[in-house]
Amino acid sequence: MSSSFFDEGALVAVMTTQPLDRALDYKAPEGGCHLGAFVEVPLGPRKVLGVVWGPGAGDYDYAKVRSVMRVLDVAPMRTEMRDFLRKAAAYTLTPMPAMLRLATRAPGLGDPPSMQKIYRRGTGEPDRMTDARTRVLEFLAEYGDLSFTLKELAELSGVTSSVIKGLVKHGAVAEEDSPRDLPFPPLDPSRPSKELTPDQAKAADHVASAVAAGTYGTTLLRGVTGSGKTEVYLEAVAACLRAGRQALVLLPEIALTAEFLTRVEVRFGARPAEWHSGATMTERRRIWRMVGQGNAQLVIGARSALFLPYQNLGLIVVDEEHDTSYKQEEGVLYNARDMAVLRASLLGAQVVLSSATPSLESWANAKSGKYTRLDLESRFGPAVMPTMKALDMRGEKLPSDRWVSDTLKAEVDKRLEAGEQAMLFLNRRGFAPITLCRACGHQVGCDQCDARMVEHRFLKRLMCHQCGETKPMPTTCPSCEAEDRMAPVGPGVERLGEEAVMLFPDARVAVLSSDMYGSARALKAEIENIAAGGADVVIGTQLVAKGHNFPNLTLVGVIDADLGLQGSDLRAAERTFQLMRQVAGRAGRAEKPGTALLQTFQPEHPVIRAILAGDEEGFWRAEAAEREAAGVPPYGRMAGIILSGPDVAAVFDAANALARNTAPLTRIGAQVFGPAPAPIARVRGRHRVRLLVKAGKGVALQNAIAQWIKPLRLKGDLRLAVDIDPQNFY
Repeated sequence: MSSSFFDEGALVAVMTTQPLDRALDYKAPEGGCHLGAFVEVPLGPRKVLGVVWGPGAGDYDYAKVRSVMRVLDVAPMRTEMRDFLRKAAAYTLTPMPAMLRLATRAPGLGDPPSMQKIYRRGTGEPDRMTDARTRVLEFLAEYGDLSFTLKELAELSGVTSSVIKGLVKHGAVAEEDSPRDLPFPPLDPSRPSKELTPDQAKAADHVASAVAAGTYGTTLLRGVTGSGKTEVYLEAVAACLRAGRQALVLLPEIALTAEFLTRVEVRFGARPAEWHSGATMTERRRIWRMVGQGNAQLVIGARSALFLPYQNLGLIVVDEEHDTSYKQEEGVLYNARDMAVLRASLLGAQVVLSSATPSLESWANAKSGKYTRLDLESRFGPAVMPTMKALDMRGEKLPSDRWVSDTLKAEVDKRLEAGEQAMLFLNRRGFAPITLCRACGHQVGCDQCDARMVEHRFLKRLMCHQCGETKPMPTTCPSCEAEDRMAPVGPGVERLGEEAVMLFPDARVAVLSSDMYGSARALKAEIENIAAGGADVVIGTQLVAKGHNFPNLTLVGVIDADLGLQGSDLRAAERTFQLMRQVAGRAGRAEKPGTALLQTFQPEHPVIRAILAGDEEGFWRAEAAEREAAGVPPYGRMAGIILSGPDVAAVFDAANALARNTAPLTRIGAQVFGPAPAPIARVRGRHRVRLLVKAGKGVALQNAIAQWIKPLRLKGDLRLAVDIDPQNFY
């Protein structure tokens, strides 16, 4: 037996996706199996998916050991992937089965090849011809031996599917079975790219040569909004494809993919694989298999695309690397940006972190020399950076039910008269954040969470943004039972949309919020429609701040620039700075200059002043100095411990037990704060208590936390989650 192959009957350790604390011993099946093979094994009365993780431990009666039932017909998990999952599990303190579930998120891996019906020209002739039948046969004759799905053939011929089915009966069209899991069309890196500016060409040469070298390295590509960062890293993708390796581009938002996929198709002549929650189950299975076989050269995806079984990954691009959506906040708590760097380091691959407003972590890593930094200082082509101004709301006389100042309204009117687009930005979903009884002051809260419910007039319901629970709008107060006294308080984008319709009656108003579209595809279609000029005034949440290019948009009005400055979040200033700079960057991306107006009650606030001055480096230096003095990330380490359960007393008992026994943490000089109720102390009926661990930068924090929590016995429905490098503190 070699170390990578196990003969029939040999003991193998199989890591399953079930919540167990270790791999289990099984006997290798008839014909043996390779290390890393995906297998189906018996576990109690069930059949479960697993991976051959190594030789068996042999600490169980051999006669009682059960056999692997079958080896799945997919490429074995590579050593690099197993190492990545092990290291990611150790870093995030996640059980291995949960990590393995991330790496097997494709349905039907054990199923035989899925088939679909395809249609091509047959040998027969129909008994009679019609215009519709003629169109089908002429179309097929034009394309020779090519075959099409029923939907494709019907759409391209301009007929209904019943016309094609009728031709099949006569043998004029042949119906055949074909595997669904086909390779993706090859991409051509030799196709000409856009003409690059000297800045872009220099940056593109650097990243392309780094990729061609085939070694690990991370580059922070910082460029002002509209500077052409995408064109630069697409040259890195081209270099990766020329070297015969696979590339991955991570995007923070599914709605960004439509425009981006079009740019990729223009550059390389074919569409890449697209991996995200909006992909169908059939698409996901095909991508998972083709990536493992090396038949998908480029994947565009959300954070989970990082766990696909790449055969030869040479480049990972993290676009908008500062974006908080790269942090998984449920289940396995990981940051895709950091995991991308880990995976690339194990592969000898390059990472490009791209952003107009980098995270302080990446800024600090570049400053210390850990990452290479490349800067693009000017916008591509004739476009220039927008003019930014503050509108001091203390001087505006606004009625209590209005949020667009007269000054901002006048500026929007000017753009509408000129046939240009304007955007009003408010980072708050729904119609109103609070529904209040004017008789007793009661605020409607979620029954399952300690959170106020948000009115969504579009859905005609109240919604909890923590658990998704909804309920009808009450007509009587749940507390004092007063009738018709419930009132919305504060604005959300839906309410702002209503105000815009009233203020600009002749304008086409579009509200962009993820709640208002039934599917990701519908949202993408609306964004494309707006970019093509299908709206005059765009109302949006932070969804609109990410990478969209609206050529005719010349004004951005931020309704509440102070919104992110409240609260105790250590990243509040950073996030506000990033969001304001990003959303302002939507203006003036073509020939016409743009303006960004920030409505604020605090124009003298250091963050607002830094945004207006455009002094990015000054802002980062000041922010870095504050964080360093406080010993918090990226100049110190933090971990959140979240205990939850249906019984608040039991949750606090467990948290207090941890707080009393901090010896493993004290030994490394770490401090423990808490326990305290989480800011949102109940979610989905579970009470939540937090402890916060703070430690020096170079300490072995994970080992200490593992020792600290190991003695704790969680009884009943108690759960404990460890969040290394927390991004949120709710």
